[in-house]
Amino acid sequence: QVQLVESGGGLVQPGGSLRLSCAAPGFTISWYPMNWYRQAPDKEREFVAGITSGTTYADSMKGRFTISRDNANNTVYLQMNSLKPEDTAVYYCNTLYRGLRYWGQGTQVTVSS
Repeated sequence: QVQLVESGGGLVQPGGSLRLSCAAPGFTISWYPMNWYRQAPDKEREFVAGITSGTTYADSMKGRFTISRDNANNTVYLQMNSLKPEDTAVYYCNTLYRGLRYWGQGTQVTVSS
């Protein structure tokens, strides 16, 4: 069983920044792919960014979002800059462990003036 706990969401103005955190207590995140997804109202959940030995990003996030991890604290981060209203969504942390996908509860990000 893997527990993922997201935090750091909130309301931010267009052009602003937020840093999301995904804590995975007791789980060695450096051994497994760690990803961020998001789901906007009435839309499918979509991939945002992932980290293994390297990093990958959805095209619309490249240059604005940065995924990183703190292995000592089993925490993954998503730094989001130059936020746009269309980035409004619930952001989820995800990993694949022993063939099963695990998801956190999500954290709401709202970009609005």
